[in-house]
Amino acid sequence: MSDSGLKYMILGTGGTGGAVGAHLAHGGKDVTFIARGRHLETMRENGLKVIRPDTEFTVSPARAFSMEECAEDLRPDVILVCVKGYSIADTIPFISKIAGPDTLVIPILNIFGTGGEMQKELPGITVTDGCIYVASEVREPGVIFMNGTILRVVFGLRKDQRERLAGLSGCDLISRLKQVEEDMNACGIRGILSDNIERDAMRKFSYVSPQGACGLYYDIPAGPMQKEGEARDCFAGMIGEIAKLADAMGIGFESDVVSESLRILDGLAPDMTTSLQRDVAAGKSTEIDGLIYNVLTMAEKYGVDLPIYRKVVAELKSRGIR
Repeated sequence: MSDSGLKYMILGTGGTGGAVGAHLAHGGKDVTFIARGRHLETMRENGLKVIRPDTEFTVSPARAFSMEECAEDLRPDVILVCVKGYSIADTIPFISKIAGPDTLVIPILNIFGTGGEMQKELPGITVTDGCIYVASEVREPGVIFMNGTILRVVFGLRKDQRERLAGLSGCDLISRLKQVEEDMNACGIRGILSDNIERDAMRKFSYVSPQGACGLYYDIPAGPMQKEGEARDCFAGMIGEIAKLADAMGIGFESDVVSESLRILDGLAPDMTTSLQRDVAAGKSTEIDGLIYNVLTMAEKYGVDLPIYRKVVAELKSRGIR
C-alpha cells in the first residue's frame, strides 16, 4: 500500500508514545517526538531504541523536541497524545499553537473520556478518543522496553461526532482516520478504527483500572494475579463491576471482558507492574484519581453499587495514596 504521507507527532514519548512513535518511524513514517529532560537529550544523541521480547531496533536519527522548542509552522497531520492524564491540561496550549484546522488529535490514554474533555478546550480541532494495549516503559533514557509483544491502538469518533457525519460518503475526516489505521498496521501496530469508541475505550478501561487497583491493593506485580487465588478473583471481580457500570451508562461490551482481560494479563511477564504502581512507588504524580477513584464517582452518578471498588478505594485512601 502506498505511503499516506501523513506527518505524525508523538506528544509524550514515554512507554506508550515511545513504543507507538518508534514503530511508526521504523516503518518509514514521518514522525516528530515531543519529550523532555535526559530522555530527550539521549534521543537526539543516540536515537530511540525499542527492546521487544522478540526483537529490538533503534530509530536514528530521531526528530525530537521539547514543547517549548517546537516550531509553530511544523503543523502535524496527526497528534498522538500519549502523556499521563494529570498532564493533559499542560498540553492544551501547545496543541492550540501547533495544530492546524485539519490536524487530527488522537489521545491514547488510560483514562476514559479524555478525548471529550480535550475537545471542550480545543474548539475547531478534531479530537477523537482512543486507547492503547501495550506493556512498556522507559527502561533508561532513550530506551523503551516492551514487556510483551501486544501493541494495539484503538481510536475513533465519539457518538456525537459520528452522528454529525452520518450519511456523508467520502468524508475527508473518515478518509484520514482510515489512513492512520493503515499506517499503523503497515508499521507493526495493530491499528483499529472503531465504530464505537465509547465501548472500546471502556473495555480497555475495564482492564487497566482493575489491574492497577489490584496491583496497588496487594502490592504485587502481574505474576500473583496470573495464579488462581484471592488477587486474581479480585481482579476479575473488579472487571465485572466495570462491566456493570458500563451497562448502566448504556455502553454494551458485547463480549466477555473478564475472559478477554484474563488472557491479556496471562500474557504479561510475571514481574510486570503498571505505570501507576511504578509512579506511586517513585513518589511521582499519578493517575489514580482518573483510573481508580473516579470509578466510584461515576458509579454514584449512574446509581450503581461497586462493593469491590469501594473496599479497594477505602484501603488505598487509608494509605494516603494520591
